[in-house]
Amino acid sequence: MIIGCAGVLCLALTLSGWLGGYRVNTTPSYPLGLWRIDMPDRPVQVGDRIFICPPDTPMFRQALRRGYLRFGLCKGGFGPMIKTVLATGGQTFCVRDRVRIDGRQVDHSVVARVDGAGRQLTAYGGGIVPEQDLFLYSAFKGSYDSRYFGPISRTGVLGFAREVLTDVP
Repeated sequence: MIIGCAGVLCLALTLSGWLGGYRVNTTPSYPLGLWRIDMPDRPVQVGDRIFICPPDTPMFRQALRRGYLRFGLCKGGFGPMIKTVLATGGQTFCVRDRVRIDGRQVDHSVVARVDGAGRQLTAYGGGIVPEQDLFLYSAFKGSYDSRYFGPISRTGVLGFAREVLTDVP
């Protein structure tokens, strides 16, 4: 009886948190812990840290199988990603050994050739960010971001990512 009540209480708290915009980050790209999705009151711009659902594409399905992404409630079974917007529509990007945005090198943007399991990673290349897309980034060395998947549609943006109770291991 007590275990059943505790289970129902945990489920109720989880559902309340989910509906209230709270998420638990379990990836090392940003601090671990409790985050909140704040609804945008303005267009997303460079420097914003956001929650975004990745598109359901073969590339992201492979990323999920490899463990770069977590399971979640986004279309395709993906969990939302926390990333920083590095470039928006019309800006140029170049991904080689490091990332450059509009010709300027981005700090802490080394491009890995293999992942932690020794599997091949391919840098996206370069181009101009399409008008409705975002180039996303995390300074974490092992981050799976636009260095590898390129710009993605801003239609997947859930809101701004705000730390509530986090810890950097």
